Amino acid sequence: MSERTDSPGRRAWQRFRQNRFTVISAWFLLAVVALVLVWPLVAPHNPDALSDEQFRPPSLKHWFGTDVHGRDVFSRVLYGARISLLVGIVGAGVSLIIGVTWGATAGYVGGRVDGAMMRVVDILYSLPSIIFVIVLITTLEGVFKNWLAHTGSAALVKHARLLFLFVGLGAVSWLTMARIVRGQVLSLRARPFVEASRALGAGTLHILSRHIIPNVLGVVIVYLTLTVPAIILYESFLSYLGLGIQPPMASWGSLISEGADQINPIRIYWWLIVFPGGVMVATLLALNFLGDGLRDAWEVRGQA
Repeated sequence: MSERTDSPGRRAWQRFRQNRFTVISAWFLLAVVALVLVWPLVAPHNPDALSDEQFRPPSLKHWFGTDVHGRDVFSRVLYGARISLLVGIVGAGVSLIIGVTWGATAGYVGGRVDGAMMRVVDILYSLPSIIFVIVLITTLEGVFKNWLAHTGSAALVKHARLLFLFVGLGAVSWLTMARIVRGQVLSLRARPFVEASRALGAGTLHILSRHIIPNVLGVVIVYLTLTVPAIILYESFLSYLGLGIQPPMASWGSLISEGADQINPIRIYWWLIVFPGGVMVATLLALNFLGDGLRDAWEVRGQA
């Protein structure tokens, strides 16, 4: 009974629950995800419905006010959350696949292969990642659209920018993941259970999938949680520049960009920026608090 009580996993869970900010953040994120999943049921208005109620301030009818086209901002914030979170989660998934594969291979093989692979990571680290994504979008998006049209995937052409964001943002966010996984694998590959599996004739893929990757899963989850808000922030910045999500789709970043376009010396429609920006900032902070809480729990767990 005492072994179960004092198990590393249970101690990590207890420390996680004792972190008040982490627990509050987890509940907040669950609420956001729930709203995103059921937004057609809870949104008071159609997010794309035009009306003659332009630039109405927050009221009981329009909780977050209305925009230049008379659309309900609250409904559009809920709608934009779906795209922003989707970009963050899918982009983080892309970075997970690339980072874990690269880092695990480099750490397990070692030697010159490890050195060469990590030099590539160092070179990519020296490049401004957001510039890479901008160049990718401006130079290859047209080629990608033509390819989709010629391969019979014309229905996906209108989503080409979204697909590009998935791949592009994920492709620049895997470097830290690769370094962390590589360090963990270097320490694990000399462990007795790995040596025993190798002595029994197990191949590299078997050892990586059965012994190495499961033992770095906790650290991977922690940094995956921290990658999601970074990608959401990247997408918001690109949307603000006009290179992110395009109409008729909307994200938090594109809503902020639309609101900023309406600012003028005569009238500032503050709700067009404050509410989308406030929800985005609250979500990013919650994701970071959750990631920090998970990291603290796993780092403590790793101590003897």
